[in-house]
Amino acid sequence: MSLDESEKSADPDERPSEQITRNWNELLQELRVLQTGVQILTGFLLTVPFTDRFADLDDRQRTIYLGLLVGSVITTCLIVAPVSFHRVLFRQRQRPWLVYAAHLCARGGLTAMALVSAAVVLLVFDVVVGTTAATIAAIAVLALYVGLWLVVPLFARN
Repeated sequence: MSLDESEKSADPDERPSEQITRNWNELLQELRVLQTGVQILTGFLLTVPFTDRFADLDDRQRTIYLGLLVGSVITTCLIVAPVSFHRVLFRQRQRPWLVYAAHLCARGGLTAMALVSAAVVLLVFDVVVGTTAATIAAIAVLALYVGLWLVVPLFARN
């Protein structure tokens, strides 16, 4: 398990143990930011079926909603998993593995968050203005996420 080039230390005096600790702390900070948004979204989605308007959704919209809810819960699981990994492996000298696994979870959580966000837009636009506008809006949101979260950093890396 090697670190990506971006995770290697710019400080030649930094020891590997210091570097892995810094990487772990940076990952935890990133996951905290993502976690707040996902937990708020998941909590909101859990309340939707108990509203009066939920009965007005057609079968396709309910299917989108259920997929969206499952996606949000999966996203929550991905971004909270590193905490569980840490608890289970506490003081087991597994920090390199923890950083690697948390890195994968963060990437998966970011991907899932982009998909869930686009699906939220799809559902809301579908209910409010219709399927065509919903599809266009969801694709635009997904393109924005891909552009800002993937394309811009890849350009910066090169």
